[in-house]
Amino acid sequence: MTYVYLAIAILAEVIGTSALKASQEFSRFWPSVIVVVGYGCAFYFMTLTLRVLPIGITYAIWSGIGVVLVTLSGIVFYKEIPDLPAILGIGLIVSGVILINGFSKSVGH
Repeated sequence: MTYVYLAIAILAEVIGTSALKASQEFSRFWPSVIVVVGYGCAFYFMTLTLRVLPIGITYAIWSGIGVVLVTLSGIVFYKEIPDLPAILGIGLIVSGVILINGFSKSVGH
């Protein structure tokens, strides 16, 4: 169940972050509501994850996967195409998340 909570936290954070731009500095009501609800859900479900996983591992996975998904959201919704250095950096972040999940004894496999 821990990874389900973490997945919900990640998706909620991605939704909230993606709505930030649409909120136009919190001047648009519904996108602003999505930001607040998204972050509220993200942090709540992340706290449930912290019952089992260490905070550093949880945050690494949460932020790493979130970076990739927010980048994809930016491409789809805002036509923000990352350049090569950005893609390489995101690749390194993904590699780190894979390394943590595959080999860290802290994850609790």
